[in-house]
Amino acid sequence: MRKLLVLAAAVVCLMMGGSYLHAQDAASSGINGKWHFVLATPGGDRDVDADFTVDNDGNVTGKWGPADVAGTYKEGKMVLKFEFTSDEAATTADMNLDGKLDDAGGLAGDWTFSEYNGTFQAKRPVATPVAGTEAPAATESKPQ
Repeated sequence: MRKLLVLAAAVVCLMMGGSYLHAQDAASSGINGKWHFVLATPGGDRDVDADFTVDNDGNVTGKWGPADVAGTYKEGKMVLKFEFTSDEAATTADMNLDGKLDDAGGLAGDWTFSEYNGTFQAKRPVATPVAGTEAPAATESKPQ
């Protein structure tokens, strides 16, 4: 029984440490990579997937849905301004995103597009496990 408790405590510590390290890795990698944005709008939330690359000078390129991204990322702050076409609003205008990377590795800030504006939250997409790669469930063995 004592071994089981020690093992359970070790597993809990490893899981907590893994979450902390994941948050640290996300924060230290800046905004490079894939993101899932949720824009708060008067008509309801709008979801957009993005993929960013930041060069050594802090210049951001990549994709915002189908649009090409341009902007900067320095000292945890992201400022993007790029042309975007909204089929829903039947408008082409500058999309502006002004956000900040938080300690947990998420992004939050404000957006403007044409006469519209609001706030946004963004997180890195969660990887889904490939079928057949899940770890086997732990089983409790009883002394004989």
